[in-house]
Amino acid sequence: MANAETLFSLASAAALLGWVLLAAAGFLRARAAPVLAARLVAALLAGLYVALLARGLVAGPGLPEGAGFSTLAGVEALFSRREAVLGGWIHFLAFDLFVGSWEAEDAGRRKLSGWLLLPCLVLTLMAGPAGLLLYLLLALVWRQRA
Repeated sequence: MANAETLFSLASAAALLGWVLLAAAGFLRARAAPVLAARLVAALLAGLYVALLARGLVAGPGLPEGAGFSTLAGVEALFSRREAVLGGWIHFLAFDLFVGSWEAEDAGRRKLSGWLLLPCLVLTLMAGPAGLLLYLLLALVWRQRA
C-alpha cells in the first residue's frame, strides 16, 4: 500500500473532484450523473477507509495504551498514530462527500437554486455538520414557502 502522505494527497484530490461535481450539479438540469459520480468517489474513499482499518487491526501494532471511545483521553490515544489520523481524515472525506451528494440530490427534488445550494455544500465541505444543518434549515424554509 502507498505511504500515508501519498494516500492523503490522493484521497483529498479525489474528494475535491467530488465536491466540484456537486457544485456544478446545482446548476444543471440533469443532476443525477454528477451526484452519482460524487457518490462513487465517496464509496471509493469508504473502501480505502475500510482497507486502512483492516490493515491497522490485522497487521498494525495494536491499539495504543488507554485507547478507546469511552473518554476523550481514550479517543485522543486512538488518534495518536499517523495512520489513525489518516483513517480519520478519509472517514471525514467520505461521509461529508456523501452528505453533500444527498444535499444536491434533495435540492434537485425541491427545485432549489444552485446559488442556494452552493453555500450549504461549501459549509458541508469545510465543517460537515454545520453545512448539513444549514441545508436542513434552508430546506425547511423552502418547504414552508411552497
